[in-house]
Amino acid sequence: MKTTPKKPSTLIESQSFEDVLTELESIISAMEAGQMPLQETLDVYKRGMILLRQCQETLNAAEQQIRILENNTLRPFKPDTFSELEDK
Repeated sequence: MKTTPKKPSTLIESQSFEDVLTELESIISAMEAGQMPLQETLDVYKRGMILLRQCQETLNAAEQQIRILENNTLRPFKPDTFSELEDK
C-alpha cells in the first residue's frame, strides 16, 4: 500500500486530535507493510514523530484541564463512580 504522507512542515494545529490520530495510524500501517523505499520511509517516520508529539501535547493539555476541574487531584477512573455522577 503506497501512502502519500503530508510534508513534515505541514501545520497540524488546525487538525483535530482524531484526524491527527487517524493519520498517525495510517502511517504506522504503511510502515508495518514494509513496502516503501527507504527515503519515503524516513519522510513518513518524521511526519509520524510530528503527529505523535502533537497527540501527546493535546492529551497533556486535556489532562491539565481535568486536573484543574478536579481541583488538581487526578484520580483513577472507576466506571461505577461515573454512573453515580450521572444519577446526581
